[in-house]
Amino acid sequence: MNDYLNTEQPNSDAMPAIRAALEQCILNKASTLVLPGGRLYIKRDQAFEKYQFISNNNESLKRIAFDLAGMEDFTVEGNNTELMFSGFISPFNLEECRNVTINNLTIDYTRTFNSEGIIVNKGEGWLDIKFPEDYMYDTDNGTLRFKDENHVYYPYSNLLEFDSKLREPAFQAKDFWLWSPVAAEEIEKGTVRIKRDDLKGTIGNTLVFGASARYNPAFTLNTCEDINIYNVNLYHCGGMGVIAQSSEDIELRKVNVTPTPGSNRMISITADATHFVNCSGYIRMIDCIFENQKDDASNIHGWYMAVESVKDDYTMLLRWKNKGQYGVDFITPHSTLEFVDNETMSTYDRAKVKSVKRLNKEYLEVVMSTLLPKEIKKNHVVAADDAYPEVLIKGCRIQKNRARGLLLGSRARMVIEDNYFHTPGAAILFEGDGNYWYEQSGVRDVIIRNNIFENCNYGSEDWGRACIAVGSGIPNKEVSRYHHNIRVEKNIFKTYDPRILYLYSVDGFIFKNNTIEKTNAYLYTRSENRPFVVTDSSNVEITEK
Repeated sequence: MNDYLNTEQPNSDAMPAIRAALEQCILNKASTLVLPGGRLYIKRDQAFEKYQFISNNNESLKRIAFDLAGMEDFTVEGNNTELMFSGFISPFNLEECRNVTINNLTIDYTRTFNSEGIIVNKGEGWLDIKFPEDYMYDTDNGTLRFKDENHVYYPYSNLLEFDSKLREPAFQAKDFWLWSPVAAEEIEKGTVRIKRDDLKGTIGNTLVFGASARYNPAFTLNTCEDINIYNVNLYHCGGMGVIAQSSEDIELRKVNVTPTPGSNRMISITADATHFVNCSGYIRMIDCIFENQKDDASNIHGWYMAVESVKDDYTMLLRWKNKGQYGVDFITPHSTLEFVDNETMSTYDRAKVKSVKRLNKEYLEVVMSTLLPKEIKKNHVVAADDAYPEVLIKGCRIQKNRARGLLLGSRARMVIEDNYFHTPGAAILFEGDGNYWYEQSGVRDVIIRNNIFENCNYGSEDWGRACIAVGSGIPNKEVSRYHHNIRVEKNIFKTYDPRILYLYSVDGFIFKNNTIEKTNAYLYTRSENRPFVVTDSSNVEITEK
């Protein structure tokens, strides 16, 4: 890439050089793009542009720095380059790629999508927040707004308190969701009084104003195969770190999601560290760090579309019920669908697709090769049932983020081993539902072994009811056996919280050869003191040491 950079561009805007180099790579079918080392500043003005529907992120017309769509047998050799982005721009986009490797680089932004300030005073229904110079702001009609030096505004929709000393969500802190900018007045330069009747906080702690949308993931993978991301420091982005949909064979090794060293930032990235939807082949995350991100470390699941109506014996109208899934295509001719009762999450039939007609981003018309099942009715859900990814998560450190650790939902073999967890909610959660998030889960073969779980569940009670828990939205739990064959063995639980397991709708669960050590890290105040809570399940074996 040095061949395309002039002397001014690295410190002003390297985007023209990136674009020219990538276009030359495509023209010449190059095998490798070598970045120059050092730091490159990248602006959105001359970036690639396309409208994108990205699962669990916000659809929009996006600017993209490295658009690798269609690339095969290609490597981006980062050469330890620090990519410093400015504004609403996505670093990497991969669509219909095969055998692509991205390694040895750092991603950061000159201005974060979230904002942070220190609580310096408080009273009934108000907090005084002192903002560092990094978080420019103004007030408009009595409300607080955040901006950058170019007067680009950064909306927020959530407040969450972090412990400034421990650098983690404050003990039992909860989300304050906002439907409009918070009422505010400037007390003095750099200090703002925000007002809301239920506001609470501790003087000296950090209040994080969470980004209101997920527009700019760091790595977007769509219908890709054999993608490797190695030795990448991901200090910030305006969405998920890695979001992969309808892709197969993905490996992350030494991907470090963490706040910028020396910056005093509390937040790394603004959403999940990783997220995998409707993938297959394998997913491997090895020796990674996922910390201080604004949502879970990973969520692995499929999609459910809801039955809107039955048009004839073979044809049904399907609807996306979760806006975060709008515009995503996953049902194709000849694929296999499972038909699921949304009240029990039980599969009652499977059949092949004959044809698919996309009406718009919200509705599909699907014709099946055989008669629709007689049980089908409005609000039942369907999901692809052809292939699921084998998952290995090994040697990773997961801590100090908002919410949970790993949300596991693949039906192939999943091995979670040699990891460290210190999460404010459940370290491992088995989700999936057909009524709210519409995320297909229902695990079949999970091994959780040789991990350390240290003082989890110290945050909001909404983030999990035990260290390892089921959180599936199943209205009729009594007859449901949604999750199967989970083994938890040879782990160490160092915990102030007695709640180790919370299970329902499970068939086949073994807990043995684990060590539980009591700590006094936090003051336990919940009413539930049972370590193992199991309801509406079968074949559960729990052996305490």
